[in-house]
Order: sequence, then C-alpha cells, then structure tokens
Amino acid sequence: MAAWRAFLSTSHLLERRIEEQLKSAAGLTHPQYEILVRLSEAPGRQMRMTELARGVIVSKSALTYQITQLEKAGLVERATCPSDDRGVLAVLTEAGLRCLERVAPGHLEVVRSYLIDRLSRDELRTVTTAMQKTEQALRSS
Repeated sequence: MAAWRAFLSTSHLLERRIEEQLKSAAGLTHPQYEILVRLSEAPGRQMRMTELARGVIVSKSALTYQITQLEKAGLVERATCPSDDRGVLAVLTEAGLRCLERVAPGHLEVVRSYLIDRLSRDELRTVTTAMQKTEQALRSS
C-alpha cells in the first residue's frame, strides 16, 4: 500500500509541476507537449493519427481535440496519408519544432529536478525496470 500511495501522490505532484511549466512557457498541456515530441522524433516529423493516439495513450477523440488545438496554434497540421486516402497524418510544422526546442529545456529541468536527479543510478534502473514491466502487462492485456 505504501508503494501505491507514493506512486499516486508522486505522479500527481510531478504531473502538476510539468503542466505548470509547460503552460507558463508555451501555453501547452502535457499531452500536447508529448504529441510534439513524438512528431519531432518520427520520420518526416509526421505520424498517422491512430499510431500517435496509441503512442501518447489517449483515445482517438482526445487526440483529435489536442491536434485541433495544436493546429489552431500553428504547431501541427493534418495531411492525407499518401498510401491510404482514409488515413490522416499529423505533421509537425516549423513553428511546432521551434516551440518544442524552446520549451524542452524547461521541461527537462523540471523532470530532472524532481525525479531523475533525486535518484541514484541503481534506483533509476529499478524504477525503469518496474515501470516497463507494468507497462508491458497493461499493453498486453
């Protein structure tokens, strides 16, 4: 029970700090930031919407909402998938890439300050292994 409660309170507090930093730096939510990161790492800075939804672990409708907000801000645009007319791609714009480059250092600072730098290398390995086991179990069920 102690591990569960520590996980819950820590994850909520860290999420709140990350949201505060992203909002003040760029008016972004954490899911929007994660979308920008995933698109920046994808070939051609684009991904099919269904694949992106799986990656950021949101429903298709939630992703559509976030993409719409990012489109309005000029950070992402949609395009038709060339190999499938029904498929829709989310594409990171140059403005989106510049935004990500501007915001990422502050995001990294929060994550390092409140999580990474507070743990030893052994603790980080243990946390990583534990979370990967949990993620694998959840994704395969």
